Amino acid sequence: MSQLIVQLLNGFVLGTLYVLMALGLSIIFGMIGVVNFAHGVLFALGAYLAAALSPAIGFGPTLIVSPLAVALLGMAIEAALLRRVYAGDPSLGLLLTFGIALIVEQGIRFVWGPAGLPFNIPGVFSGLLQVGGIQYSTYRSFILVFTGTLLAATWLFLEKTPYGRIIRAGSRDPEMVQMMGIDLSNIFTVVFGIGTVMAAAAGVLAAPLWGVHPAMGTSALLPSFAVVTIGGLGSFWGAVITGILVGEVVGLTVMLWPIASDLIIYVLMAFVLLVRPRGLLGEVWERFD
Repeated sequence: MSQLIVQLLNGFVLGTLYVLMALGLSIIFGMIGVVNFAHGVLFALGAYLAAALSPAIGFGPTLIVSPLAVALLGMAIEAALLRRVYAGDPSLGLLLTFGIALIVEQGIRFVWGPAGLPFNIPGVFSGLLQVGGIQYSTYRSFILVFTGTLLAATWLFLEKTPYGRIIRAGSRDPEMVQMMGIDLSNIFTVVFGIGTVMAAAAGVLAAPLWGVHPAMGTSALLPSFAVVTIGGLGSFWGAVITGILVGEVVGLTVMLWPIASDLIIYVLMAFVLLVRPRGLLGEVWERFD
């Protein structure tokens, strides 16, 4: 029983990392309408910056500085490149972000090498927590607390602030928002930065668990796309609920049938799409129909 509880907690931790990645993808798509193939490499870049900065400034400041630095890069990419293709065919955004992903990944290999970097669990979070008869990783417990706080802050920002209301309104009816005199181009840049912050923060948190290597972005991006697809493109709570669900399914599969742990995500995605093509909480959005 204790082993099952620990595995369920591991699945929950994995699910929260999927949620951060998927929510960043979902927010960018919901507002801008771009499926961002560069999301995974920005996740990896967050991890690499954390590995480089953490020895100098500590893990706590790194968890803030690294995502913000990657977000500035993401905002520059949106303003300089992506903005030019919004009026064109949607496939242009796919191709452009795919090309950006290849360029950034090769840049990572050029700067830090192809072999990856060591990144151990920070000393302050080493060891185990004792809760009843269960011992659980202090660092994984920190991930749960941090991601829960970040998700709550994001929800409050989108739901309770004037800027968040503009973002939600622009995702549903951008023409009406523009008629009210609001410049959506700057809003798009901010939204892309928010999505990038989430990807980079997930990269920093995952680095001590998954290792830091150039291909880590790809290994995180594909499950994140699956989570967004299952939950429904553009849905905040769809990404949250599905990320946790997928994390738990993978965690239990690792325990019961390890060889199928990578496959089970896509089996679940195929099943959901056959029953509900728009995902569990997907909606009909006039902008894209």
